[in-house]
Amino acid sequence: MKVAVITDSGSNLSQTFVKKHDNLYVVPLNILINGKSFKDQIEISPKEVYEKLDSHQVSTSLPDTKDLETILEKVKKEGYEAVLVINISSGLSGTFNAFRLTLDNEKDLLVYHYDTKTLAAGQGYLVEYALELLAKETPLDEIIRLIDIMRKHDSLAIYTINTLKYLKRGGRIGKVEGTIGELLHIKPVITVNEEGVYVTLSKAIGLQRSLLTMKELITKKFLGAQIDLTIHYGEDEEKAKQLGQMFQKSIDIRTLTISPLTPVLGIHTGPQMFAYIARKV
Repeated sequence: MKVAVITDSGSNLSQTFVKKHDNLYVVPLNILINGKSFKDQIEISPKEVYEKLDSHQVSTSLPDTKDLETILEKVKKEGYEAVLVINISSGLSGTFNAFRLTLDNEKDLLVYHYDTKTLAAGQGYLVEYALELLAKETPLDEIIRLIDIMRKHDSLAIYTINTLKYLKRGGRIGKVEGTIGELLHIKPVITVNEEGVYVTLSKAIGLQRSLLTMKELITKKFLGAQIDLTIHYGEDEEKAKQLGQMFQKSIDIRTLTISPLTPVLGIHTGPQMFAYIARKV
C-alpha cells in the first residue's frame, strides 16, 4: 500500500529534509502580524518575527483548511491509498482538531491520525521515524504503536526561556508556574505532559544554570545509549553551537542538529530560548 505522511510546520522540519522525501507533505501554520497573515517557514523568518514581537500585534492561527485539502487531492492523484497524519499537540494548538474535521470527510483514502502531544523536533523526530518505518514496509498499525513508544519512552523534549511573558501572552502557559520565578530570576525547564500541555520539569536560578539542568536531564535519561539530538534556539545560533559541542563530550550522539525554532512556535517562547530534544536510536 502506498502511504503518504502529512504533518504541520510545528514539526520544525528543514526544507532540505522535506524535499528529500517525496511522500512527505507539510501544511504551514499561520502567523498574524497586525492582522496580515504569513505562512510559517514559507513567507516569514524567525528574525522577522522577533523584530516585531514587542512592537506589533503578533499572534498565530490555524493552518488554512484549503492547504490540507489541496494536499489530499494531490496525494490521491499520485496514487497514494493511505495517509498518516502527524500533528502538533492538541493541547497546544487547535491544528489537530482542524485537521480532524477535514479528515473525517475524506472518503477515498485510509486515514491514520496521530496526536503527538509534543512539538518542534519532538514532533519532527516522530515524523522521521514514521518515514523510516514506511521505507521498511512496516504496517500502519505497527507504525502508530512504535512512534507512540518513541514519544513516551525513547525521547525527551525540554526547553528553557528567559521570560514567561510570551507564553502568557499567547495563552500557552499551561501548568508552568509564573510570576514569582520572574522576580527571583528562576528559569523553568519546561516539557509537555501526557495531556499535551506545558509543565515545569525542573527549575534553576538563571538561564545558564537552567541549561546545565537540561543537559543533566538528557544525559541521565540516555546514559549508555546513542541518540539523535536537536538543539533549537531563538536568536543566538552561536550559543546553540557551543552547547552542541559541549554535549558531544558527554554523550554518544549519532546526529546533532542545530536549528532555529520555527517562527510560529518562537512567538510563544520569545527570542531567548533553547531547547534540547533527543531520541534514542
